[in-house]
Amino acid sequence: MRQFLCCAATLGLAWVCFSANVAQAAQVTVATSGGFAAAYRALAPEFECETGNTLVTDLGPSMGDTHDAVPARLARGESIDVVIMVGYALDALVKAGQVATDSRVDLAHSGIGVAVRAGAPRPDISSVTALRRTLLAAKSIAYSDSASGVYIQNEMFKRLGIVDQIAGKARMIPAEPVGKVVARGEAEIGFQQISELKPIAGIDLLGPLPSELQQDTIYSAGIVAKSQQPIAALALLQFLASPAASPAIEASGMEPIGLRKPGVSAAPLSHSANGNGQCSNVGR
Repeated sequence: MRQFLCCAATLGLAWVCFSANVAQAAQVTVATSGGFAAAYRALAPEFECETGNTLVTDLGPSMGDTHDAVPARLARGESIDVVIMVGYALDALVKAGQVATDSRVDLAHSGIGVAVRAGAPRPDISSVTALRRTLLAAKSIAYSDSASGVYIQNEMFKRLGIVDQIAGKARMIPAEPVGKVVARGEAEIGFQQISELKPIAGIDLLGPLPSELQQDTIYSAGIVAKSQQPIAALALLQFLASPAASPAIEASGMEPIGLRKPGVSAAPLSHSANGNGQCSNVGR
């Protein structure tokens, strides 16, 4: 895999290699964390149409000990071709030899949002002082077990100086979108990536964290070292990192990075999948 990626970077042969195999449609298994899931769902049909490949997708957190977490899936030896997850968590998998060296592609910047149950009073989160006051007054607080929640628990609460005051009413939510917990009324206020809160029905998104407290998270993709479909996997990374994917990424609440690592070609995909040379432009 590393030799293929280096060849593609040095000689620009990624598209040549891919075109030679396009007649043999592949099934690509993808494990994606929730932060990029909305954009991925919007883009997947277009990729399948343009390439003839089929995507088989599972959701799972970028980190943590839950059964569906991406690291846990790889540790069990599940057959996965592409992982999409928080960048620094992906780096750990590269270091462990589970994701191909030099295959990482950065896709989007993501910020943390704040939500309440739909129709509930909208507390002030417009400043650090206002957010602190809101959290002290809240009866219950929820945050995720992935990157945003780790930051909130380990850093943000400390910076606000409220760790002791909220200890009995703040909890990390494993393996479930925080928005669903808020929608059910099981938490008065919830924190998660904006891209993960936006698709949830029954909540009102108050907005992002104040800029002084906001944490920028990079979502990245990589090819699993034991991938059975490395060429088709590379084509998917091409597509997700291409300008054509930017509108769907922006619509999901993230900011496209628009930069590619050296291992990924910017060549356009073929429009031969449906037999008439046209696709639906889903997600564009």
